Amino acid sequence: MADLFLGGAIDPATHERTTDDATSHISVATDALTTHGVIVGMTGSGKTGLGVIVIEEALKSGLPVIAIDPKGDLTNLCLTFPDLAAADFRPWIDEAQAKNADKTPDQFAADQAALWTKGLAGWDLGGTDIGELRATTDFTIYTPGSQSGVPMNIVGSLQVPKDMSDAEVVSDEIDGYVSGLLGLVGVESDPLSSREHILLSNLINHSWTEGKALDLMTLVGMIATPPIRKLGVFELDQFFPEADRMKLAMQLNGLLASPAFAAWAAGPPLDIDSMMFTPDGKPRCAIITTAHLSDEERQFVTSLILSKLVTWMRRQSGTTDLRAMLYMDEVAGYLPPTANPPTKKPIMLLMKQARAFGVGVVLSTQNPVDIDYKAISNAGTWMIGRLQTDRDKARLLDGMSSASGGVDINAVGDTISGLGKREFMLRRAGQDQPEVFTTRWAMSYLRGPMTRDQIEQMMGSAKVEAETAAAPAPSSGLTGQPTPVPGAAAPRPEVDDDESAVMPEIADGTAIRWADIASPWLSDVGGDSRGPKLAAAAVARINLRYDETKADLVHDDEFECVVFPLAEQIDASGMIKVDYDDRDLRTEAPDAAVYRLTDAKLANKTYWSSLEKAIRDELVRTSTVDIGMNKPLKLYGRPGESNDDFEARCLKVADEQADAEIAKLRDKYETKAKRLRDQVDGLEDKIELLEEQSKSKRNSELLSTAGSVLGGLLGGSKSKGGMLGGLFGKAGTAARRRGTTKAAGERVDAAENKLERLTIDIEDLEAELAEELIEIDERWMETGKEISQLSVGLEATDVKVAQISLTWLPVT
Repeated sequence: MADLFLGGAIDPATHERTTDDATSHISVATDALTTHGVIVGMTGSGKTGLGVIVIEEALKSGLPVIAIDPKGDLTNLCLTFPDLAAADFRPWIDEAQAKNADKTPDQFAADQAALWTKGLAGWDLGGTDIGELRATTDFTIYTPGSQSGVPMNIVGSLQVPKDMSDAEVVSDEIDGYVSGLLGLVGVESDPLSSREHILLSNLINHSWTEGKALDLMTLVGMIATPPIRKLGVFELDQFFPEADRMKLAMQLNGLLASPAFAAWAAGPPLDIDSMMFTPDGKPRCAIITTAHLSDEERQFVTSLILSKLVTWMRRQSGTTDLRAMLYMDEVAGYLPPTANPPTKKPIMLLMKQARAFGVGVVLSTQNPVDIDYKAISNAGTWMIGRLQTDRDKARLLDGMSSASGGVDINAVGDTISGLGKREFMLRRAGQDQPEVFTTRWAMSYLRGPMTRDQIEQMMGSAKVEAETAAAPAPSSGLTGQPTPVPGAAAPRPEVDDDESAVMPEIADGTAIRWADIASPWLSDVGGDSRGPKLAAAAVARINLRYDETKADLVHDDEFECVVFPLAEQIDASGMIKVDYDDRDLRTEAPDAAVYRLTDAKLANKTYWSSLEKAIRDELVRTSTVDIGMNKPLKLYGRPGESNDDFEARCLKVADEQADAEIAKLRDKYETKAKRLRDQVDGLEDKIELLEEQSKSKRNSELLSTAGSVLGGLLGGSKSKGGMLGGLFGKAGTAARRRGTTKAAGERVDAAENKLERLTIDIEDLEAELAEELIEIDERWMETGKEISQLSVGLEATDVKVAQISLTWLPVT
């Protein structure tokens, strides 16, 4: 953790420094800026100077800084002169200021050198400190859309992110690019409702998912003939008709056709790592000046940089201290209170999430009325200078109160009202009492915005290095290939020795097709939707019939495949199964087609008949349909029937078989049961001496027992389930009833003893039946689960090639 030395404490009443030594120095710890900072002050308050000082201190601490500069003031960070010599100042002075001061340019330069020497000395700073800053930091001024500074290849910035695993991060980066791009051509876009935004976002995501980089020219060329068929649940042409897509493509092409737009493709591609650090790890101060751009262009550039920064940030590990700083000068137009420009979402994301990754955000503005204070509620450090109107002050105080809470509005308001030039009120997180300080002298020469010529002069060597290091911008995702332009004839790619601009001869009767670039299976078989060359493949549709007599199975299926590449030696073992429809195979060749030559004998009919045979043989050898089989029940599954469903079907049949077997027991037990009941009826007539109560009891017990399982069987019940349920209920208590009857039998005469023996015979017959029912149930349940698999293959006569075509696939 380091301290950023900003200035010295002053007495608000006298506006004098409380001491001239370090005891009154005001510093902000770097870890405090992980909760971000806000600088507010009117024009002339010293706000820009304070911002430069904050950046200088961050750089002195070894931190990289990305500074977004919409006014051009931050270019002054490059004007650091360790010798503090007049000759160093001379090329950079404003000669108009010299004239107004009635000085020659040389005299004015000498005065500026003396002024800076004295100013720095008042804060115990000098040329040595400037030299250390220059030695430890690489300063670069980026000028997107201009060659004055180091150009930035915004057009070619659609490189595939290094980490595609976080869908939210990828989506945010795409949203930022698309929103800014559509803003350039005046198309109002909403990520959820704008069809223009949805189409472009899907095109970018489609390419990135396939690992393919894009540039703007390629993206525009994809609009008219996208490599996708659906957007959501709707067909593409239904959601966004081709005529309307062409209008959008023409709008964007008009942007590309502008001579001024050529500068947008120059320079190194936008890469946060290289903007923050040199190849040897030296921290950089990347100043992205957009003063020369229109408001729409600024939004496009800034939203893209911020989105890339969010992506970079989320790849970092967590930390409690500052690892990098983003400084935005004059943020009002990028973070308005009600509107939603493309820059607002990434700024809000950074304010909410950057702390965890050690990225500090410092926002500066002279328009406190035009800021969304809810978005900056996480800011822990506020530095407030003079404000222009009471309305500005009231809005600021209201915003601070809602954002920070616990603000003494009256005290803060009075303090702000009394501030002079270069004086600021500092409010730190967790501290209710604000501090008032004056800024130290900046080490950078604050001359005001540099001219384009001066930026070009300053960045001369850096531009050469950037041009040398810049990789060629991708075009159509392919090095050295031209980019399609809507409305213009496609340029013909270069033709190599093994290629031809004329399609090779094909055997008569062979269908010829060209794969649509939107075919969903294209990349799976080795094609490339943006490939400029065409390679020969065979696309086939085959009808299959799986039949098995013992399973009573006749199952028809359809198999579609691609054989690629085609070679002289036919080999169908590598054919790839696909699912295509007729839209995937076009009947017209693309413009400027270039065909790769092959050793395959495409002009011979025997080649195609042999290929068909090879496909048939391969399917006969490898294709099977597996179905369930229960041999004891002679049951077979059906294609598509799950194992659980087949088992349930087998168990149902087994249950029916068990019920049928149980029904056959009726004859076996009916005679025995009738004889025993007749004997019981005869004995009941003889037992006249028994008390009426005992007789009723015994008869009740007897009939209760004999009417359980036997009653169910002999009464005509055919379901084993019902009888087994009674078996383990009523019949299960037979032993207890027998004991009761026997005890009573000891108190009765011989007739009752004989009745007791008959009762025992009935219960024994009941137990015998129960055992048979259980055995039948268990045996058929096991039979129902005897399931195995039967593989049904194909015979040569079962395979019919319904369609085969020579199909030209786009390839790289």
